[in-house]
Amino acid sequence: MVSSEKPDLTQLLVAWSNGDEKAHEELIPLVYNELRRLAHSHLLRERYNPLLQTTALVHEAYLKLIDAKSVRWQDRAHFFRIAARMMRQILVDHARSRDSSKRGGDVFIVTIEGIADIPDKDFIEITILNDLLERLQKLDTRQCEIVELRFFGGMTNEEISEVLQVSPRTIKREWSVARAWLLSEMKRA
Repeated sequence: MVSSEKPDLTQLLVAWSNGDEKAHEELIPLVYNELRRLAHSHLLRERYNPLLQTTALVHEAYLKLIDAKSVRWQDRAHFFRIAARMMRQILVDHARSRDSSKRGGDVFIVTIEGIADIPDKDFIEITILNDLLERLQKLDTRQCEIVELRFFGGMTNEEISEVLQVSPRTIKREWSVARAWLLSEMKRA
């Protein structure tokens, strides 16, 4: 995803940050399909047929992105990093909304494939995952970003390596540590 950067995407993001509406119009088709891929990859992990569909998630994330006027876009990687975080927030907000309206009935559950291979525990409530990520953020920011980019952004280790500007070996090692921590915390819960 990150390595196939269009030469003008970073320039468009910077121009958009500076208030250039034409840049914003040119940017939409360049990022839409990638946002859709991110949303689709995450929604595939859902256990139940969601009320929130891929297109709705993309549109909601995009609306949040265009409202983020204070963000000074650095490059493509920065944009998709923020997009992954916004999709996480949207999914958590929807889960909390459903949980409160159902009072614990139909909870928003996602697979944790790649995080933990535990028989009969292939799913976790997204709100619990979010709480764990908030705790991990306090312990190790980069490990939290790695989980977030991998889980919510659907990125590979190589793509995460490029986004975070560290070696793929470092990403692999820190992913292993973060995954072990998450597994341990999930067993406690």
